[in-house]
Amino acid sequence: KFLTPSNIISVLRQISINTYIALGMTLIIILGHIDLAVGAIVAMSGTLTVGFVVNQGLPIGVAIAAGIIIGVVAGLIDGMVVSKFRVPAFIITMAMMNVCNGIAYVYSGGQSTRITDKFFIAIGTGYLFNIIPLPVVYMVILIIVFSFLLSKTKFGTYVYAIGGNREAARLSGVPIKKVEIIVFTLSGALAAFAGLVLASRMYSGQPSVGSGYEMDAIAACVLGGTSMAGGRGRISGTVFGAMVIGIISNGLNLIGVSSYWQLIVK
Repeated sequence: KFLTPSNIISVLRQISINTYIALGMTLIIILGHIDLAVGAIVAMSGTLTVGFVVNQGLPIGVAIAAGIIIGVVAGLIDGMVVSKFRVPAFIITMAMMNVCNGIAYVYSGGQSTRITDKFFIAIGTGYLFNIIPLPVVYMVILIIVFSFLLSKTKFGTYVYAIGGNREAARLSGVPIKKVEIIVFTLSGALAAFAGLVLASRMYSGQPSVGSGYEMDAIAACVLGGTSMAGGRGRISGTVFGAMVIGIISNGLNLIGVSSYWQLIVK
């Protein structure tokens, strides 16, 4: 069962959400920071985007843009507090996690919001050429973009330099604050996009959906060789880490292992 084309595509679809988040997390960990807010941003973005369409009657395009912008703003605030005030990222992102979770629950009243708009649902459930799920297409595009960003651009060099030796990077003229703000903002944007795709796949916005996603993303990065001390890591490694987690989950599902036991195994 495992090596059938349909199951391989299913595995890729399953890991797509975690991969979106893990790409941003890779940059943050290479910088020597951590981001605990991404799971909450997933829930907040998905819940608010669906709510904007269903409750406020906003056009789909406007609602999607608003949902992504909200995630961008959350990441931007994290980045500014970390870079300007030197607050440890663990602290500010933990605070942001609570804020985002709170916003999602307050807005939705703790209830899931169902959506039936065909265009919105197609974002997460559609197929390219009736073969490849769109979430997998997004994942491949993002992997290519972030691999190029990290390995072939000046920005990527700065990220590695800051994570490797912050003081040496500062003395070399690297714009540390600017890079930190950009990286946290990118992480927020990717988490918001993950929330959008997830809400589309579930046909609803659910405020409880992002729980634990930050840990899956961190696990994918670390399994892929990204150093928690900063300065070392690759996008290809993170993709490998996400694949390992996805394959374990898929394999356990195929042999009928309870979801409770799966938590222990993983």
